[in-house]
Amino acid sequence: MRKMLVLVLALVVLAAGVAPAAAETTLEKINRTGTLTIGTRTGSPPFAYVNSKNEWVGFSIDLVEQLVLPAVSKKVGKPVKLEKKESTPPTRIPLLSSSAVDLIAGTMTDTRTRRESVDFSITFFVTGAQFLVKKGSPIKGINDIGGKRIAAQQGSTNARILREKTPSAQLREFPDQPAAFQALAQGQVDAYTNDGIQLAGIKAKTPSPGDWEIVGDFYSYEPYGMAMRKNDSDFRHIVNVGLMEGIESGKFFEIYEKWFGTKGELPYPIGAQVRSFMLLQAVPK
Repeated sequence: MRKMLVLVLALVVLAAGVAPAAAETTLEKINRTGTLTIGTRTGSPPFAYVNSKNEWVGFSIDLVEQLVLPAVSKKVGKPVKLEKKESTPPTRIPLLSSSAVDLIAGTMTDTRTRRESVDFSITFFVTGAQFLVKKGSPIKGINDIGGKRIAAQQGSTNARILREKTPSAQLREFPDQPAAFQALAQGQVDAYTNDGIQLAGIKAKTPSPGDWEIVGDFYSYEPYGMAMRKNDSDFRHIVNVGLMEGIESGKFFEIYEKWFGTKGELPYPIGAQVRSFMLLQAVPK
């Protein structure tokens, strides 16, 4: 009995002396590897997509390259490279959770449900859900889609909200924007629902933009943020610092004009209200 007690006490002492290794933070990982890895999109113009020159470009990517990456490099005290990996609505949270990527920079809506799994940066863009249809379509908004075949992206907030608002619609989910638009172009569905700004990007890249219409008032609002692993406050702070310094310096608006200005990839001039909203993001809370 005494020997057993001694053995138990020895095991307790041994266990107490071996503390579990602390999980590596995102900044520690970046410092070790010299790389910031982002998950982003290949077919979501103008936020993130592969262009005709096979270059990975877009508004969200520019925000990371020109605003976030310098802030991260300054924090770790050395130059940091940027690595891009494809992410889609169904894969982006698993990519973050597995540490395959450090940041999601694309068109991810900041929602209460998603905040249970990940953290978000400040909002860098606000849009709303609408429909893309062939010109002359009888569909003019969400009240016209009962019984109609509607394309949406897998794992998107649009799909979830549409099920709740119009359960009679025949929702068909696709892995990405190109696949959803192809289904619309081939007549497999009657409309494609997504955030209005993304639909505008798809329409602008089609061979005949005049053949398509974006219809309907916003049936949901979509604030975009950059997602990261939960409870990593130091990294979230640095991402926000990069974005806020860009807003305060005006660099954010230069990048915006490049993609959405009157001569940008997708003309969508920034208004005074949008500018005021973004400036408010930089006000210390």
